[in-house]
Amino acid sequence: MFEQYKKTLWGVQAVILTVTVWVFFVSDHRLSAAAVFYVVMQIGGVLGAAWAYRLKSRLEGRSL
Repeated sequence: MFEQYKKTLWGVQAVILTVTVWVFFVSDHRLSAAAVFYVVMQIGGVLGAAWAYRLKSRLEGRSL
């Protein structure tokens, strides 16, 4: 799973940072709103990598 996460790390982090900054400015500089988006997107990034790993394993015929 971590191999999949490392492949997309920089792209995902760039999107997360962009969205977090955007939310900060759109929400009238509320750090709490931006922090919630940041944490949720980080969790989503890790869960997405885990899901992609499982999907790739199934497509390649490997058993988990």
